[in-house]
Amino acid sequence: MAAAKRKRGGAATRPRKRARGAPNGTGPPAKPSPQGAEREEHSIPAPISKGKWKNKERVLIFSSRGINFRTRHLMQDLRTLMPHSKADTKMDRKDKLFVINEICEIKNCNKCIFFEAKKKQDLYMWLSNSPQGPSAKFLVQNIHTLAELKMTGNCLRGSRPLLSFDTVFDQEAHYALLKELFIQIFSTPQYHPKSQPFVDHVFTFSITDNRIWFRNYQIIEEDAALVEIGPRFVLNLIKIFQGSFGGPTLYENPHYQSPNMHRRMTRLAVAAKFREKQQVKDLQKLRKKEEKTIIPEDPTETVFETPAEEKPLEIELVKPQLKVNLKKKKKLFQRQRKRQKKLSGVGV
Repeated sequence: MAAAKRKRGGAATRPRKRARGAPNGTGPPAKPSPQGAEREEHSIPAPISKGKWKNKERVLIFSSRGINFRTRHLMQDLRTLMPHSKADTKMDRKDKLFVINEICEIKNCNKCIFFEAKKKQDLYMWLSNSPQGPSAKFLVQNIHTLAELKMTGNCLRGSRPLLSFDTVFDQEAHYALLKELFIQIFSTPQYHPKSQPFVDHVFTFSITDNRIWFRNYQIIEEDAALVEIGPRFVLNLIKIFQGSFGGPTLYENPHYQSPNMHRRMTRLAVAAKFREKQQVKDLQKLRKKEEKTIIPEDPTETVFETPAEEKPLEIELVKPQLKVNLKKKKKLFQRQRKRQKKLSGVGV
């Protein structure tokens, strides 16, 4: 049978495929059910979230080379808690930070969390809105990961979190800017494909001692109590820049002290304490070496002293006899007795 030729105006007409289980041939159309055509006997259930994914926020989470195991686990925990995040390989230390904007563009991400390690003991976190800015640099302290804490709280993987902020975030301008940056980075977009349509945990950002304390709590359904899940860490703000990973400085923290300065102050305090102890020892040695003050003699000191009677001296011209040890004398006597007994026994 020859194939049907295509017409120039459109595609060739093909016979429609019959449904599985339908009789051969073209029969009369099926009559609608009395309950209406909307209801069908075998209907597919509708999805849980019928909305449309509009907020296309994507966060790139990666680090530089030289991080320790605790930082690596913290980074993995954040990726687990944020279903809208993406990962990338570690960046070389020699590369400039502006290269991260190009990496975000390649990964199709508009937000970035970058962990920068220095001296294998100091950890810095960059939060950036790529590529326009702004960006903030923090010193990360007191890191505790999910595996390390072993808290009793738990939450659904991929569920959307609530964000709780301290009242100080609304009182100062730089904290208000950080609040908006935290909202855009840590909040999971609604109807995200990898997210779950449930809210069962809270991210809290509280300000104490001029630092931002991050905590993650589970919401218990019975009495709405909070149980900590983890991870937890403290962010010490250093600077806020106008651009992404650079640019003019919008705010600089006057209370910030660099880790190098903190270690130097600690060493100086220990050295001052040791120096103080050494000075006390030197003073004690000097006091011992000082000449004692001579007190003049008191003439009334010997008034009540009575002289003792002088005994006459006796000179012995005869040599005194040696004292005999009684134990030795007794032993000699016993030996003599034994000898006599032996001799008497031999004579018999």
